[in-house]
Amino acid sequence: MSQFTWTDRSVRQALGLSADLADPSLEYASVSTDSRSVGEGTLFVALVGERFDGHDFVVDALAKGAVGAVVSRPVETNPSAPLYPVEDTLAALGSLATFRRSALDVPVVAITGSSGKTTTKDFTRAALGMTRAVHATPENLNNRIGMPLTLLSTPTEVDVVLVEMGSNEPGEISTLSAIARPDIAVVTTVGESHLDRLGSFAGVLDEKLDLFRSMTEGGRCVVGDEPAALVDAAQAICSDLRIAGWSERADPDLRPDQFERDVFGAPRFKWRGHPVTLALPGRHSVVNALISLAISELVGVSARDAVRGLASAEVSSLRGEIRQIGNVRVVADCYNANPQSLRAALEVLGDQPGNPRTVAVLGTMLELGHEAARLHEETLKYALGLNIDLVVATGGFAEAAEALEVDEPEVIRSRDWREAYPALRDWLEGDEVLLLKASRGIALENMLPLLDSDFGSKGNGVVLGEA
Repeated sequence: MSQFTWTDRSVRQALGLSADLADPSLEYASVSTDSRSVGEGTLFVALVGERFDGHDFVVDALAKGAVGAVVSRPVETNPSAPLYPVEDTLAALGSLATFRRSALDVPVVAITGSSGKTTTKDFTRAALGMTRAVHATPENLNNRIGMPLTLLSTPTEVDVVLVEMGSNEPGEISTLSAIARPDIAVVTTVGESHLDRLGSFAGVLDEKLDLFRSMTEGGRCVVGDEPAALVDAAQAICSDLRIAGWSERADPDLRPDQFERDVFGAPRFKWRGHPVTLALPGRHSVVNALISLAISELVGVSARDAVRGLASAEVSSLRGEIRQIGNVRVVADCYNANPQSLRAALEVLGDQPGNPRTVAVLGTMLELGHEAARLHEETLKYALGLNIDLVVATGGFAEAAEALEVDEPEVIRSRDWREAYPALRDWLEGDEVLLLKASRGIALENMLPLLDSDFGSKGNGVVLGEA
């Protein structure tokens, strides 16, 4: 349990304002940045973005029940409504979350990584959930707004707080981890992602390692075993480190034992003598599961309860979601794409049972900066070297195919996936396994209704699970 109530005094203390004139009768039920969802007793934080200014909605928020507001410029409102003036409302949101974190007396677990962080969070929530009340980041709200709001919404009745952290620019993980001050810090993996701002693999690695640099005293670390550079760097920082994965770098008790795949391609293995079956195919899913089991063990959950909880994990949509559209099986992995995660998705495609015909529809990997052309070419070469019956190269991959002078019958290339779809539709016989992989901004999931219209049964695609 973590009893906590926001008062006028505690808000002022959190924001570094004078508490001499604090109203002892004033309390807040919650903190919100969205005027559309404020309730009675809310403290409204007026954030400012590129396309919005929360100060324009302070009056509306107060009318809907908010009691006070954090502002960075004057606003005209009810004179009796307390306004807390700050220089930067986004920084103020972090200060409020930092104050809330200081009042927590339960373990805080923070997860980051170039890929797999949301799935690992979902796995961990399930593994802990059999015996612990878990408060976790909803969906993937892992930035400088979402992560603080997760801490600020921590309920009283909770045993573990589980936060996800994302970054696309230098210093973001440092800022978030200074707010969360995790007791257990997790980096799933590191790859070439967000290079437009992080610059290089070394820049990505250093950014993720900032999570370990802001842990509480005696904090514990967990990492995946790939790449080796992550393990080496973590060992140099962390005095208490667990390593999960397939290689000899992983701790022997955090490797899959007696691994096999069932008839549907789902991984099965044993951990601490208990059988584990995942709904998500792929070796990377096994690593994410082992990381979640390591976290559960550090929190004090028994192996038996953690494995039982893991079996009930519900994974976020479009992260390897499997849909059966007629006799076409679609692996919709359209939420994140970088070279590392794309190779993992291609592995899932190649591991499908029954030797079906396979199709990889590849869309642009965004935010790769000056390395974009090289990485698309290298990843396309990798895909073409696999036993895939058809590769649909769109966007950045179409440009890569042109640069590589790819002229093969098993490749369809087009600047836009919508233009490529008619040729794909004509090629399909209706019994293939089809991977959709691209960055979120490409919206490749919009191909699903087209496939459903052409190959579905009465237009109904069935969600079978996650890959």
